[in-house]
Amino acid sequence: MAEHITIFDTTLRDGEQAPGYSMNLEEKLRMARQLELLNVDVIEAGFAIASPGDFASVEAIAKTMRHCTVASLSRALKKDIDCAWEAVKQAQRPRIHTFIATSDLHLEYKLKMSRQQALDQVASMVRYARDLCPEVEFSAEDASRSDIDFLYDVIETAIESGASIINIPDTVGYGMPEEFGALIAKIMNNVVNIDKAILSVHCHNDLGLAVANTLAGLRSGARQAECTIGGIGERAGNAAVEEVVMAIRTRPDLYDFSYDLKTEELYPTSRLLSSITGVAVAPNKAIVGANAFAHESGIHQHGMMANSKTYEIMTPESIGLKKTTMVLGKHSGQHAFVRRMEELGYQLTTEMASKLFSDFKSVADKKKEITDRDLIAMMESGTQAAPKIYELVNFVVNSGNNMTATACVTLKRDDKRMQAVEMATGPVYACFKAVERIIKHPYVLEDYQLRAVTEHRDALGEVLVKISDENGVFRGRGVSTDVIEASMLGLLAAVNRMIEASEQNLSLPNQEGFLSAGAKAKSWVTLSQEALSRDMKVSGTVKEDVTKEL
Repeated sequence: MAEHITIFDTTLRDGEQAPGYSMNLEEKLRMARQLELLNVDVIEAGFAIASPGDFASVEAIAKTMRHCTVASLSRALKKDIDCAWEAVKQAQRPRIHTFIATSDLHLEYKLKMSRQQALDQVASMVRYARDLCPEVEFSAEDASRSDIDFLYDVIETAIESGASIINIPDTVGYGMPEEFGALIAKIMNNVVNIDKAILSVHCHNDLGLAVANTLAGLRSGARQAECTIGGIGERAGNAAVEEVVMAIRTRPDLYDFSYDLKTEELYPTSRLLSSITGVAVAPNKAIVGANAFAHESGIHQHGMMANSKTYEIMTPESIGLKKTTMVLGKHSGQHAFVRRMEELGYQLTTEMASKLFSDFKSVADKKKEITDRDLIAMMESGTQAAPKIYELVNFVVNSGNNMTATACVTLKRDDKRMQAVEMATGPVYACFKAVERIIKHPYVLEDYQLRAVTEHRDALGEVLVKISDENGVFRGRGVSTDVIEASMLGLLAAVNRMIEASEQNLSLPNQEGFLSAGAKAKSWVTLSQEALSRDMKVSGTVKEDVTKEL
């Protein structure tokens, strides 16, 4: 009989720590709800003591989840454990996940303690955590580079002290599959009380072996796999949950395991993560990349037409990607539109359906045919829930290769129209300067990304904008057949979030590093040369106000 594997998802903790993937509370909650829909067993919601924002996110997720275990990471320190417990104690199934490094390298240079001191710390802190929480997981950081006999002692001590899950991390991705599998087997055979705990594996991808090491660990006796959506995480990332689970599903002859994860939610979950973070999924990404089920080679196409199994070892439907296509255009009705969105995995409220259908009609007037990727882009742009503070009325741009670009932008707020004219080295840059002149709120443009959603001349342009001020980092997404309009929509979505936070006097933590005092006064125009123009440096002070109210 197949043995059950617990899927422990750490996208919101280890994954969110990776540069470019930080999320605010609202975004973490959206992601957590999708992870619960994916039916992961455990959500590691964050590192509660890391910041007030992390604590608030873990606490909110713990209160919201109804079916998943919710865990918070903590060092083997009382203050960390207390904070973790306060954050997760309202969960239906709370878990404290505490850790200490066990390799001599970490003990000597990072912790500056002896092996015996580490053992004593494990015993006292695991016992302390267990007195607070009914379920405690202990991790031996850098286990794959630890002395094996000392590692046995640490694990045995943690189990004796109350840990019911023991995690063996390959913290720096150093292990090879055969040796990591052997390590797990040795632990299973040499730790006398291992039968009283579940063994877990947490593998990093520094050498591109995180998934291989995870599968090797499972074959050797581990029964919990710690993964992230898309394999995101510190440095080169973690084992990708979709790759681990689909490997098990595709090769039951080698991996006789069962799991509760709903694989049909893998693709929608990957898309949501990309939508929230603004980081695109690589086309060649296994399982969920755009090319994972695409075939261009004539030989491959011929084989696929004869029998899809010739070149596909799993079906698109198994990960939530629909094969059926329904051509949508300007003559399509709302019923067909909503049905197609449901086939793509989106459940629309009546209000959202009406709004998105209106957006769809606008795009359909400009494009002959709307593809699934167009629909997904519109959906992600339309569901970001940015407040409607400033709205775009119109813009006029005059630009050329031998002239300075000029932009006249008109925005509306509370039925009051405001207009500004700015000049710059490019049309998007000029538009962005005009917006800043109107809103009178300086900010830094952290990132600007423009990409085509689909192919051909009438492709939708998708723009991802990330800005920051003293309150934090704010993202926006814009979609249009006009890349300047897409840029403006993306900027305004981010600006409106920023203005809302500022006007409500929210003190949102900037999880990508707080801005320096000097940066607070800077204008967005300190962005990199690659972002919008060959020469972006201008004075950070705003010129005299020439904004017109219309």
